[in-house]
Order: sequence, then structure tokens, then C-alpha cells
Amino acid sequence: MNKPGNTFDIVIEQSFDFLSPEYAELFDRSAATAFQHPIWLHCLYTRLAPEAGATPLVVVVRHRATGALAMVLPLLRIRRGPIRTVEFADLRVSDYLVPVCSPDVFSQLLDDATASSQIRRLVRPFDLLRLTKLPDGRLPIEKLLAASRRVSMDTNSYATILMAPFEQWRASAMDRSYQKELAKKYRQLQKKGSLSFSCCGDSASVLEALDVMRKFRGPRFHAQGDGDLLQRPEYYGFYSDVALRGLGSFVRLYAMKMDGEVIAAVLGLCHRGSFLIIMSAFDIAGYKSQSLGALMFEQVARDCIERGDRMLDFTIGDEPYKKLFGGQPSPVWAVTKAGSPVGAVALFALKQAPWLKLAVKRLSDLRLQPARTPAPTR
Repeated sequence: MNKPGNTFDIVIEQSFDFLSPEYAELFDRSAATAFQHPIWLHCLYTRLAPEAGATPLVVVVRHRATGALAMVLPLLRIRRGPIRTVEFADLRVSDYLVPVCSPDVFSQLLDDATASSQIRRLVRPFDLLRLTKLPDGRLPIEKLLAASRRVSMDTNSYATILMAPFEQWRASAMDRSYQKELAKKYRQLQKKGSLSFSCCGDSASVLEALDVMRKFRGPRFHAQGDGDLLQRPEYYGFYSDVALRGLGSFVRLYAMKMDGEVIAAVLGLCHRGSFLIIMSAFDIAGYKSQSLGALMFEQVARDCIERGDRMLDFTIGDEPYKKLFGGQPSPVWAVTKAGSPVGAVALFALKQAPWLKLAVKRLSDLRLQPARTPAPTR
């Protein structure tokens, strides 16, 4: 039962500093994911949000007695066609979206009627509150925002538990015939030239690998009918900034080379003993029969195990290859809430006509136009 409280101070801080020591401390003691990391959100709000015409909506909750951060809710206001939406800070780059808060403090907020009411007031106005990619078993944001019960999305995330040594993990996670197939293809690949695999250790190797990833991914995603984010300058800048800022701690960029030339690369985030794969690229045209992707993921798993990682997370998407590496599905969830008659009609239509979900996805995936900058005035 909610009780009136006088425990928290709650405000909107559009220019919140995600690189501040107080946010780093909150993040470390929270139930947040890698996609709420200080570097990730700093780059998203400073690089992507302005280009998308999205307005930062950062709900900042502090303990009144001490002024210490209690919760940060990283949201955006963005117009999707005629619909004014409030969404998590995502813009197509994040896989797991949650409030940055500890479970204990989140429970206190749920029990505090004054705090809950103020948060709901601050996120308005909107036609549609649309919170997607909620990982399974995390903080019940729908209760805090008085939204409807979360529903399962049409996709899952996949992760495989790692164990040392590598051979033991491979034997338990992968089918024996598939192990043999990959071993054969790896031997074939080695015969083609000088083969190497490494984790990029400096800015030059990071930018080299990212440039090659952009080159490999362009034709692949164009052929599938969906544009690749790396081809767009604002997204290439975002991923480059994240990779360079997080190199050696938060980010790993793996590269496989043949005779000194990058032929495959995997970009991922490191968080609490997990390595989360967020992007990959392979020279499919040059090595059609070598299963470069599978060989690369196998080498990534080996390196993660040697580093002591406990989980390899393939993140969201139902691609079949994830199960070949022992990936187990986990549901991801969505929460919606109408905030106006227009939003209510849109939400009703989505629930009654499933085909509209595809239309909404296509609308949200449209090329985000750069925000118009008004002429300077004096």
C-alpha cells in the first residue's frame, strides 16, 4: 500500500552529467545493465539524441536527507509521426532498458505515494508511453509509472553460461558434430594465409576494425532491406566514441586478420562478468564457405573464458546461430500507456490489429532526420 512520503527530491535534469562520479557510484550499486553505463548514456544523449530531434527527459531522484542519488530514469521525448512518445534512451542501439536504481530503493519509491505521483507527473505530457526491451526479472517500472502489465515482445535475448577450461564449455554447449565442423573449417582457414585473432588494444586498431565493419555490413544489410546503422555518420560517431572511451574496461573489439587484413570483427560490452555482443561483421564474400561468423564467436568465447567471464550474451534477436553456441532464450518485455485520446486510439489500434505493430516498427526505424537548428539570434 502506497504511503505519503517526504523522503525524495525529484526533478528533470535535461543536462544530467552521466560521466559524473555520483552517477558512476549509483550505477555500480544499481541493478542496471551495460546499456545504462556512464559512457553509453553520455554518448547516446550527446551524439544521437540531438541528431534524432529527441529531447532528453532524465528523471533524477535524490535522497532528501543527504542529496545522494537514489535513481536515474533515462528517458527521451520523441515524436513518432503525429504521436508524442516518451521512451527509454534507446534510439535503436540499446538491448536492455531499465531504471538505474537498486532494488531496495526502487521498492521504497513504489511505497512512497508522493514520489510515485511526482514521477508520473514529470514524465507528462505524452500521447504514448512506450517502454520496450525490458529484461526478464528486473525492476517493475510499470508499477512506478502506473502502466498496464508488461507483455512479452516478439523476440528473445540469448546468453550462454561460460565455464573453464574452454574445451569443457565447448563440449557442454555445442553439438559434437558442430564442433568437428568448425575445427575443420578453422584448419582450412589457416591454410589460406597468416591467420590471427586479437582484442584491439589501441585507438588505431579500434578505428581500423570499425572502418572494416562498416564496409562489410553495408552490402549485407542493404540486401536484407534494412539500412545498417554504421553507414550513418551519427551512429558511426556514437559507436566510435563508445569504443574509444571504453577501451580496456567497458568495451572490447575483437578482430580476426588474414595476412594483416581484418576479415572479421566483433564489438561488445563488458559488464559484471558478462560480455555482451552488440555488433559483428565478416568478410562473407571473400570467405563464403569458412563460416567466419561462427569461428569468430568461438574465438570470442575462448578469450572470454580465459579472462574469467561467466557469461557470453548474444543480446536480443532470434538468430538460429545463438543456440548452436548454447544460447538459452530469455523473454524481453514491453510496457505501454496512453496519455491522451490520440494515444489511446493508437494503443487500441495496436492491440486490435497486429499488422500495425509492423507499421509502428517501420515508423520508429525510419531514418532519423537531424534536428533543425534555429537561426542564431542576438
